[in-house]
Amino acid sequence: MSDSKIIDGKKISSDIKNEIKLEVEKLKAEKGLVPGLAFMLVGENPASKVYVKSKGKACEELGFYSVTEKLPEDTSEEVLLAFIHKFNEDKLIHGILVQLPLPKHINEFKVIEAISFKKDVDGFHPDNVGRLSIDVDCFYPCTPYGIIELLKRSGVETKGKHCVVVGRSNIVGKPVASLMLKKSVNSTVTICHSATKDIGEITRQADILIAAIGKPEFIKQDMIKDGVVIIDVGINRVEDASTEKGYRLTGDVDYKGCYEKASKITPVPGGVGPMTIAMLMKNTLKSAKGEIKF
Repeated sequence: MSDSKIIDGKKISSDIKNEIKLEVEKLKAEKGLVPGLAFMLVGENPASKVYVKSKGKACEELGFYSVTEKLPEDTSEEVLLAFIHKFNEDKLIHGILVQLPLPKHINEFKVIEAISFKKDVDGFHPDNVGRLSIDVDCFYPCTPYGIIELLKRSGVETKGKHCVVVGRSNIVGKPVASLMLKKSVNSTVTICHSATKDIGEITRQADILIAAIGKPEFIKQDMIKDGVVIIDVGINRVEDASTEKGYRLTGDVDYKGCYEKASKITPVPGGVGPMTIAMLMKNTLKSAKGEIKF
């Protein structure tokens, strides 16, 4: 397998983090300004704990100021909203992140809406979602933002290309479609989802295929054309008795089957995954510098 086909998310995210680190040092030296990020973790979800820990570690590495509020599972909605309000008013904090999912007794939408959209570095607030859809300045959701950077930094031509997005989630599918439609990217976009008839007929037309449907190895070799660029957002745990852990991680694309036909492809793991934290840091830096004109 020739490495030139593989879009290396680890390498690209590392490059972005190095760029951010240099900017942070410059910001501190010239303006005495340190980007600040507040995390809130409610409950004991093991995956959420890992994510928050890795985000906190990235803050440390890049010279950010960060605060993590770990709240018990039975924390009331009112208490969580009070913490958000406090961070909305805190001038040392430029980005606020509430780790999802939240316990069932807390209204997720209400919590997202309570975060100031000017500190919503996750890009989930309705104001940022709306601004993205009309192509004005806003915070982009981190995973879709990372996908755009992967394409850009891998030299993939997007102008006039047909991009097919498989999946319509609020976190990836819809926002990445909006980003691909932006004038600066200029792709033609089709969205497929679970109710789309004969998905293969549409995916075979893709110059750029973004798979974010949450089904292991859903995209097969016969569903793509020669020369397609594949961005695999999926991360699925599949039972595999031959491995030490008893499982393996796989994307939404049959990597082995599609590799030969693709001109470029992201691996899983090591493709889109590492980009999410890098872009969260990028959004927080932009917030600290006042780069986004709200």
